[in-house]
Amino acid sequence: MDFKIEKKLKNSLGRVGVLTTPHGDILTPAFVAVGTKATVKSLNPEQVRDAGTQVVLGNTYHLYLQPGDEIVRDAGGIGKFMNWSGPTMTDSGGFQVFSLGAAYGKDISKITKIVDPSLLIPERFDDSDAPRLAKIGHDGVSFKSHLDGSIHYITPEKSIQIQHNLGADIIFAFDECTSPTEDIKYQEEALERTHRWAERCLVEHQKLKNAKLLLSSAGENFSSLGSLSERARSALPLGSSAYETLQKREFSPALFGIVQGGREESLRKQSAKIIAEINVNGKYFDGFGIGGSFAKEDMSSAVKWVNEILPEEKPRHLLGIGEPEDFFMGIENGVDLFDCVLPTRLGRNGTIYTKFGKISITNTKYRNDFGPIDEGCGCYSCKNYTRAYIAHLFHGKEMLAGTLASIHNLYFITHLVNDIRQSILDDKFFEFKKEFLENYLKLKG
Repeated sequence: MDFKIEKKLKNSLGRVGVLTTPHGDILTPAFVAVGTKATVKSLNPEQVRDAGTQVVLGNTYHLYLQPGDEIVRDAGGIGKFMNWSGPTMTDSGGFQVFSLGAAYGKDISKITKIVDPSLLIPERFDDSDAPRLAKIGHDGVSFKSHLDGSIHYITPEKSIQIQHNLGADIIFAFDECTSPTEDIKYQEEALERTHRWAERCLVEHQKLKNAKLLLSSAGENFSSLGSLSERARSALPLGSSAYETLQKREFSPALFGIVQGGREESLRKQSAKIIAEINVNGKYFDGFGIGGSFAKEDMSSAVKWVNEILPEEKPRHLLGIGEPEDFFMGIENGVDLFDCVLPTRLGRNGTIYTKFGKISITNTKYRNDFGPIDEGCGCYSCKNYTRAYIAHLFHGKEMLAGTLASIHNLYFITHLVNDIRQSILDDKFFEFKKEFLENYLKLKG
């Protein structure tokens, strides 16, 4: 993986770049479409691509439980499995284990209750089938599967092994996501665990990369690898069927470390410094994720604290953030990548983005509205269907409703980030930000 900064935004941390992966370049800043279970909900890969998506993110927790990371591995990796030819990423699974439902026996969730609800950031991967119990230990987390009640134990090493099996271009270290409602003492303890686990993830990642190199250097005749095969086997704690698959794989993923620290400035800065400096035999993280839970009112400050410290030459991903106004904040403060489930989740529920704000297409006033969802939009839905027709589909509970709304929402978000990128190249970022937000924040659904 290679990251090149093409232009910087004046008087800020913002920048435009190109992130090169084994499956293509990502022009940054970029929005990453969430394909939690190796599918972007309600859309096929061609629709995802045509909406302008450059990269898709799958989730380790969900894919580990179903269909199983070995199946994805044997299919050739997540991209081939889901028929997506572009770049892919996988989350570590830490968010699900720690923060969904009544996480680890505590009556908390990712979302803080300390501010007005309208200021809160939606949970990423907020799944109604979430596990209701997870227990954190020194070495990892035990949790109960939401599918069949089976007990599983995930360590940092196990998360990296699973993600190597999933075969994405970019993977993330296993971390502990905490609620902002936790006190400072618990935040400090969780942060220490996250940093310790980050180093273990990097060690395991290098171990698997080295094993892959050993296998590759042995040639194509797997049956005659001899002692070299044994060396590789001892370094690669995977099922026996993995070796031939890995021998044929032409790349190893890039690994991003995750910065945590809650709402505390000192902890956020400490985490950024430590994660940036972790190395294993001179090898550092390839990029960084900014994780945890935010209140919207202080997200901008937290992102700036972190990105002022993280090395400028490496990419930064703001995990689980994806409202239009958040992109301007994140990009201005040095974020290169964003992921969020909102475009398709909102679309499936009839909430649709427009340049003048979000609308609820099921409102009575749209039943006789024969204009496009958003005048001037170039997406498939806007070019071919009216608000009245899409409203009809939702009222009739037709499956096509969610698909058409999701196509538009994903197109809207990906092209907004692309337009922000172009505004930086054209030295018009602040003008574009002012004009867009003045229009977008007018409408209240």
